[in-house]
Amino acid sequence: MTNYLAQFQTIKNACDHLVIAVEDVNDLWPTIKSRFEERLPFKKGFLNNKTRNSVFVENLHAEFILTTDARLRSRYPQEQYLFWFREPYATVVLVTCEDLDEFKNILKPRLKLIVQNDEKEWFIVFVSRAHPSNDQATKMAKKVYSKIEVDFNSKKRERCCKLDLHGTEPKFWEDLESKIMECIRNTLDRRVQFYEDEIRKLSEQRFMPVWNFCNFFILKESLAFMFEMANLHEDALREYDELELCYQETVNVTGKRREFGGVDHGDDQAALLNPGDKLLTQIVQDDSFREFEFKQYLFACQAKLLFKLNRPFEVASRGYPFIINFSKALASHENILPFCMREVWVITACLALINETGCRYRDGPVVPDTEKEFCRLQGDLYSLCRIKFMRLACLIGYGADIEKSPVNSASLSMLPWPKPAVWPSVPPDASTEVLAKEKMILQATPRAKHFGIQRKPLPLEPAVLVREANRRRASLSGGNMYEILDGSPNCIDGSGSDASSKMFPSNKVQPTSMSRTNSSPGFDGSIDRPMRLAEIYVAAEHALKHTISNPELWKTLSSKEELEQKYLELTKGAAENYHQSWWKRHGVVLDGEIAAVCFQRGNFDLAAKSYEKVCALYAGEGWQDLLAEVLPNLAECQRMLNDQAGYLSSCVRLLSLDKGLFSTKERQAFQSEVVSLAHSEMKNTVPLDVSSLITFSGNPGPPLELCDGDPGTLSVTLWSGFPDGITLDSLSLTLMPTYNADEGGKALRSSSATVLKPGKNTITFALPPQKPGSYVLGVLTGRIGHLSFRSHSFSKVGPADSDDFMSYEKPTRPILKVFNPRPLVDLAAAVSSGLLINEAQWIGVIARPINYSLKGAVLHIDTGPGLQTEESHVIEMESYINESESSAEMENHGHADLDSSQAVNKYFEQLVLLDGKIDFPDWASDVTSILWIPVRATEDRLARGSSSVAPQKQSIVDGMRTIALRLEFGASHNQIFERTIALHFTDPFHVSTRVADKCNDGSMLLQVTLHSQVKASLTIYDAWLDLQDGFVHTGQGDGRPTSGFFPLVISPNSRAGLLFSIGLGKTTAEDETEPIESDSILSIRYGISGDRNSGAHPPVATKSNGIESVGEDLIFRSALVLQRPVLDPCIAVGFLPLPSDCLRVGQLVTMQWRVERLKDFEENELPKNNDEVLYEVSANSENWMVAGRKRGHVCLSTKQGSRIVISILCLPLAAGYVRPPQLMLPDIDEANISNSPAGPHLVCVLPPALSSSYCIPA
Repeated sequence: MTNYLAQFQTIKNACDHLVIAVEDVNDLWPTIKSRFEERLPFKKGFLNNKTRNSVFVENLHAEFILTTDARLRSRYPQEQYLFWFREPYATVVLVTCEDLDEFKNILKPRLKLIVQNDEKEWFIVFVSRAHPSNDQATKMAKKVYSKIEVDFNSKKRERCCKLDLHGTEPKFWEDLESKIMECIRNTLDRRVQFYEDEIRKLSEQRFMPVWNFCNFFILKESLAFMFEMANLHEDALREYDELELCYQETVNVTGKRREFGGVDHGDDQAALLNPGDKLLTQIVQDDSFREFEFKQYLFACQAKLLFKLNRPFEVASRGYPFIINFSKALASHENILPFCMREVWVITACLALINETGCRYRDGPVVPDTEKEFCRLQGDLYSLCRIKFMRLACLIGYGADIEKSPVNSASLSMLPWPKPAVWPSVPPDASTEVLAKEKMILQATPRAKHFGIQRKPLPLEPAVLVREANRRRASLSGGNMYEILDGSPNCIDGSGSDASSKMFPSNKVQPTSMSRTNSSPGFDGSIDRPMRLAEIYVAAEHALKHTISNPELWKTLSSKEELEQKYLELTKGAAENYHQSWWKRHGVVLDGEIAAVCFQRGNFDLAAKSYEKVCALYAGEGWQDLLAEVLPNLAECQRMLNDQAGYLSSCVRLLSLDKGLFSTKERQAFQSEVVSLAHSEMKNTVPLDVSSLITFSGNPGPPLELCDGDPGTLSVTLWSGFPDGITLDSLSLTLMPTYNADEGGKALRSSSATVLKPGKNTITFALPPQKPGSYVLGVLTGRIGHLSFRSHSFSKVGPADSDDFMSYEKPTRPILKVFNPRPLVDLAAAVSSGLLINEAQWIGVIARPINYSLKGAVLHIDTGPGLQTEESHVIEMESYINESESSAEMENHGHADLDSSQAVNKYFEQLVLLDGKIDFPDWASDVTSILWIPVRATEDRLARGSSSVAPQKQSIVDGMRTIALRLEFGASHNQIFERTIALHFTDPFHVSTRVADKCNDGSMLLQVTLHSQVKASLTIYDAWLDLQDGFVHTGQGDGRPTSGFFPLVISPNSRAGLLFSIGLGKTTAEDETEPIESDSILSIRYGISGDRNSGAHPPVATKSNGIESVGEDLIFRSALVLQRPVLDPCIAVGFLPLPSDCLRVGQLVTMQWRVERLKDFEENELPKNNDEVLYEVSANSENWMVAGRKRGHVCLSTKQGSRIVISILCLPLAAGYVRPPQLMLPDIDEANISNSPAGPHLVCVLPPALSSSYCIPA
């Protein structure tokens, strides 16, 4: 079967679609060919896959070929089922007939002969040529078609359809396509079954000596190709996957030695996506294929199917591991392959995959998650290609131009050198090239880092290239090492200095280079001398020139500029794809390699942007070793761009790195740059974050505690990461409240310049008053010249023997606590009521500090209206002990101890009031004290008495006075306490009168009751009454009481009575012309004995200390209103009684009063409208609601004895005994009205009745 391999490939290349045979019985095909071919490709259909599941296929390509065509007749006999996939999948039989006899005698037998082959899928298309206008021909055609249907259709399957040339129906083409798809499906199922059976037979023999992989391959690929032609690409892909596994088993079979391949010209270019790169007959070897070409062929077939399935992502995902594994296979056969065949093949394979998959992926649908993974694969391919390309650059002498970065070092130092069987030799005519290479090596100097940083370059090679190349030469050399190293220890691509320093101690003098003599066994005088590095470069370059067949690739390696451009292209491709994938950090790292190229080209702007990304990544991951490699480059770019802010930031970040990464001299250079630039003539102030360099924390121990409004001093510990001392022109610290994160912090500023020494520093800040709450350290800011710095890192206090212990965790412990506003002091009145009005009285103000010092306190006094201070008198201040507190202390400490302490701690001092202010003495700073302030409450009106009928009605505001106190205290009088004290002043007596008795002679006994209103003992020495007009004294006539038991002592809150004998006086015409005195004046001469700690006491002028028992006489006057008795009324008002059961809360009731005229009014008392009476109903609004008119006029006849009833509708609001509404006659003097009942009375109001509507049954 192997002999058919060439034929198989020829057939496969010539046939890429299904074949449908056309059996033209009546030469109809030329007429209808165009119509049939217009239906191709078939738009849709259903075929069965390998597992016999129905699969929807679209755009199925096919070709109609006549059975008489040479392409079908020239094929091999049908016994050769090996190429059965090319045979027709359906046979269309074209017939026509217009006569039944012709059909029976000629056409029918012929059709029977055509369709007798059971393996052929066929159906009959009857073509009717009858014109629609010819009814007879049309009827005959229908009869003939009916006969065909009867003879060739079956119950299971219809095999006939009719085509009308002059009136084709659309259903015909649907029927035709359906029958063709059915035939293809049946044929495909039968052939798949055949191939599976044959493949199964061969698979069972694969471990036998007769096994031939080529036969298995032809069957397996025939099946896969047949699936591919039928658009069943998934099944075809599965066959190629199985074929790959089977080939791998064949390759791994031990005992058979096969050629690997890859030695032909052009094999260096990967054929991953080109299955026709080589003919199968060219790669066949015995019973199998060469591994190098065949594995690429299988992958190319798989990729072709995946592209047809529109899955370029899967091509990339399969391609990358395939390149890795195939590269390992190339490495295992590297000794038989051309020089650097592995590296060149990997580069071409990666580029081919990148270009083809990228182009197809952009044209297809994009899914976000898949796109990210696809970009990652593209980045991996670019990165792999980049690494191999750098290895080739190192081999031909351009390694010195490659940035010795961590990523390049990590990639290349682990990538071994090529391992050919024999290292290529220098061509005889290459001496000029060797000299050019030597000159290039000598001129290559490593770029000096900024700040004078001395660091050993990172290696870019796994071993010394000179040693590796000479070891792999055909005959090894045993010369001295200086000859191998070309006489210079620094010319081995940046790594020779390290190698030589390890081999030769620096304190030994090395011998000069001398001609080599060979005395070792196995060496003779014909051995060539070792190759120098320049010769190795030239030899590798010539060998690569023979290996690389792609001129474009060789062009990129031909010059330094082309190589740099290709290197930049590959690095950008990898970085851009990584940025669009999940692996963004890989892209950032490669941005650093792009930055290095930009830096070399002088494009510092792009280099700085890329370096910033790399530094941000390294800093975020905490890779300080890597950051120390890249950060100086960023600083150099910023310096070249005159980016002062960025340059300063980079210098600070360099200082913030671990101290072991840079020497002390280098760190001092960093600080010198910062200080010199900060004090230079910068145009604008540069803000800088030094959080990683200057950290701070509060001092150990509890936080500073202050009261609301108090200033203080705050100590903060600062750690400086500068290697030397540095002067801060200004320094401020922000306190952040913990109770409100949204509220901004308050800055504390240092008053002078601050010098920070390396390590620990203690800084003191003046703390102004703060709001209540807890405070933590916020942000540290300051200035160094034109540089404004900011730090927000926090440190924990280190151990006692360490000054540089730092932690960047934000502390939870507050540094300052300001307590919420609380009473720091209390001002209260010792006695606030019962003081004598119009007399100088002491008022006591108790000042009680509450765990707070009142040292230096100042009390401001401001009296309200009607109250004034007696400034001519001193103010007394003494310590105060509350009785309740003293009793508690007595229980705790005993009586003896308390008495002694009171005696010792008793203070007394006289103060002077200046401009309304009093300065507290020092002894009053922490003890409770009382200030006695002399004041006088003035009242111009005369006190008025009351009668028993109209009792006293006192208002709470009568005699009320206020005094405003403002106490300023604290360290800077920042604490202010304000309080307004209300004081109540009163008269010593309240006078009430009543007529005690009416004598027969017309005189009356007037009882005057004196009510004491103060908490002091009052002594009455004398009393007299000046009567108003209309009244006269009887008896002695001097106005003194009839009972003269003086002096009369009245205890606090008690009463005493006086009796006066008075009578009604007669008025004359002369008296009427004089002004009428409406009030009687009662005058009392009295004395007071009281204590200022209890209330009223003798006036200040008479006594200035303690208790006074006998004082100076005082005069009290009170106005009394005496009303003449109603002896001869004119109007009688009577309240009509109410039913006892009618008053209930919520029920209306009618109140009635009867008004009766008893006699006519006198002329001077006659109202204006004698026949109209004005009435007014007065009721308590809390007890009654009046529904009628409260005020109005009623008509009352002027005749004696006339009467009228006034009715008002009222609603009771409160239950109980309440006073009913009263009827008033405002226009008539009370002396002319007789009321019945004479005084106030009460009525009973019942509560509302229960309502069942609110009851809920149980």
